[in-house]
Amino acid sequence: MLALAVLLSACAAKPAKPPPRTPEVGYVVMVPQTVPLQIELAGRTSAYETSEVRPQVTGLIKARRFVEGSLVRQGQTLYEIDPSLYRVAVTQAQANVRSAEATAESTAAKAARYKPLADIEAVSKQDYSDAQASARQAASNVNQTKAALETAQINLRFTTVPAPISGRIGRSLVTTGALVTVGQATSLAQIQRLDPIFFDIQQPSADLVSLRRTLAAGGATSSSTAVRLTLEDGSEYGPTGKVEFSEPVVDPNTGTVTLRATFPNPTGLLLPGMYVRARLSQATAQNAILVPQQGVTRDPKGAATVFVVGPNNKAMLKTITTERTVGDKWLVSAGLAPGDRVITEGLDKVKPNQPVRPVPAGSAPHRPPGGGRPGGSNGHDRPGR
Repeated sequence: MLALAVLLSACAAKPAKPPPRTPEVGYVVMVPQTVPLQIELAGRTSAYETSEVRPQVTGLIKARRFVEGSLVRQGQTLYEIDPSLYRVAVTQAQANVRSAEATAESTAAKAARYKPLADIEAVSKQDYSDAQASARQAASNVNQTKAALETAQINLRFTTVPAPISGRIGRSLVTTGALVTVGQATSLAQIQRLDPIFFDIQQPSADLVSLRRTLAAGGATSSSTAVRLTLEDGSEYGPTGKVEFSEPVVDPNTGTVTLRATFPNPTGLLLPGMYVRARLSQATAQNAILVPQQGVTRDPKGAATVFVVGPNNKAMLKTITTERTVGDKWLVSAGLAPGDRVITEGLDKVKPNQPVRPVPAGSAPHRPPGGGRPGGSNGHDRPGR
């Protein structure tokens, strides 16, 4: 009986539980930073200059002097209109000028002869006055005929239709032999200057108001006007653009304000009407606190929280206010101060007010979820035991 009792007491004895280990956590020290606040907005490209080629005289198209889709220079001849009637008009105007000049010479000479005769009263003063008036009228007729000649010469010059701007010309909307008239609704062709090129960005007016309030409060400063583009296929457009201005009015239909940027386009990759996205920084936050996203969690009410290493190396839960993401971090506007140590590694082992063993993030050795060594050992068992 005594032996049986001893055996039962030995079986009932249990090994003592080891004390719980202090979890090791990785932390990041909060350091104030200067952070550009980037936004991404969509928009469309438009030509820097656009000009419709239109006739300024009426006539038949005699020839077309350009290749559709090519680059043309300002002043280059694009079309030739039949100049026959306009050459005749110039010849007639020249004849009218010569006739008017001859009449002016004759009347001027007559007025000059009447002057001494009028002085000795050989002719009446009325006749002398009439002669002077005729001379002045003849001189005016000379000016009128010269103006008519200049008009005829201009019209003759308009029979060659030049390019009003330099750029890439589209397809021709008329063919040789077509009749064109002054003031017609259809243009002959369209020229667009694509280097540089405009990019019109639509920004919600509410965002613009918020930005201006932030700048007025002194929490941020204005950033540079540089803009980067992402093309429709997701690739980056190489050259950097610049914001030129913003419209002073809000579009009542969309509630947006238009920002216009210009981009160099030496290769012609950007075409008018392309839908692209722009990244730009309108403000730079001063003394900003950035928290890695893996260190931020949400409570049941949706509030953002973080664990920080508090006094005596105890984990403290803090509620913070996050404004936006900046890369892989959250921009925190309230709840953290410079020097706070935010836990970003080992959060699955941390509870509020629990002692922790903090180490700089990235320096803690990798451990399995159970806290033991890789391979299943918990650190107490050794081979052979």
